[in-house]
Parts: sequence; structure tokens; C-alpha cells
Amino acid sequence: MRPVAYDRRPDRVAGSPSHRPGRFPPGPTMTRDGYTREAFKHWNSGDDPADGCSIRSEVLIHEVVEPPAVGPRCRLTGGSWWSYYDQIMVTSASGLDIDHMVPLAEAWDSGASAWTVQRREAYANDQGAETSLVAVTARSNRSKADQDPAQWMPPAAEVHCRYAAEWTGTKLRWNLTVHSTEHAALNDLASVCPDQTVTYTPVT
Repeated sequence: MRPVAYDRRPDRVAGSPSHRPGRFPPGPTMTRDGYTREAFKHWNSGDDPADGCSIRSEVLIHEVVEPPAVGPRCRLTGGSWWSYYDQIMVTSASGLDIDHMVPLAEAWDSGASAWTVQRREAYANDQGAETSLVAVTARSNRSKADQDPAQWMPPAAEVHCRYAAEWTGTKLRWNLTVHSTEHAALNDLASVCPDQTVTYTPVT
């Protein structure tokens, strides 16, 4: 892997989906004590509460390939979506899940357990970065569950570099830690993704 190059901007890391370990906060011993999904309020009313669309529906509308009809209470009919994890075209919104790039349980383990309720809600409904929430097939999302890149990667091998970069960017965006096996997996991916770029905007 060629040396990682840094832009002058603090929110951009160019060169690979992994980078200097010091860029990540130091990782504590991983623990899931006290975790429940209810600790992360989702899906809320989104950017425009008046439109009747939840965050889930807003992500689906944003990522659509062929637009659906949007009915009362943001009911979606028709349309098509590209699930990049498994490279499948999906023609029904009911066949899709909205995946948290870094799963809620993983976020909890990586620092979110110490956050305020409001920050956890902001994380669970993050529309400030397109890579935070991803519309994918229900099958691929449930296969992933709460696993990190040391445990699970998308079925489509050709998207592994993209996935690793988006995972890394999400962790950096939210100042989340990584553990040793996760970091090792990202470094391994970096060796085969020399031209991949990680881009993120930190959440304050």
C-alpha cells in the first residue's frame, strides 16, 4: 500500500479505507452491556416533518433509480432501487432495509453508549452524510446484522473497497473507536484498495 496522503482539509483522508491508527480514537474493551435498539430513536420525521415521510422513506426516495408514486403518509408504490451490497435491482420498497453503515450495536460498543439520547437519535437518523444510511436488500442487511468488516463484507466482492471506505468514514464522522481485529481487517483491505478515498464531515 502506498503511503496515505492527507488533504489540507481535516475531513478528507485520501489513499485508502484505512489510515494512521492515531486518526481513530483509542478503542476501549468492547462491551455491549446495556445495549437496546430503543436507545437509538429511529426512524424520526426527517428533514421535513410536514411531508409525512419518515427517515426510512426519505432515504428510499433519495436513493431511487426509477421514482415510485408517493401517496398519502408517504406510501411508496412502484419504483426501483439498486442494492449495492449484492448488486441486485429491487422493484418494491418492501424488499429493502435501510442499513446503518455502522450498525447501532457496533456504534454502542464504539462509544455511543456514553452519548446523550439526542446524539444517539441524530446518529440513527443521520441524513448529513449519504453513506450513513443505505437502502439495500433485506437479505443482505440481515446477513450483516451488527457485524464489523472483520466479520462480514458485502456479497459482491467488487464493492469491498467502497464499503470499507464508507465504514471508515462513518466511524470518523462520529468519532467512534475501532477494536484491534476491525482495524486489522481495514488495514488488509487498504492493501488491495490503494486508490480508494475516505471522505467524511465530522459531527460536532
